[in-house]
Amino acid sequence: MHRLSINIDGSELSTYIDTMTEATNLAAAAGSPDPKVGLRAVLALRRLAERLEAIQVDNARTQGWSWQQIADSLEVSRQAVHQKHNRRGRIR
Repeated sequence: MHRLSINIDGSELSTYIDTMTEATNLAAAAGSPDPKVGLRAVLALRRLAERLEAIQVDNARTQGWSWQQIADSLEVSRQAVHQKHNRRGRIR
């Protein structure tokens, strides 16, 4: 099971979300009028999205999905998804 938590208070960002409330707060922070808060939240959301994509690509490959099926689901080319995800090792 993959656990997720995110911190946007200026300390090191992780790609884990502990609760849905925290994720909701992060999304709200992305709309902050304070650019420091908003941009940190955007960065955290970007990192979260990348991590979730990696987890789901690994799930799909484990279940026998082709690179084309994954690409179709992500609305990218087969070459793009293969190049992005085939090189990396296991999920960290």
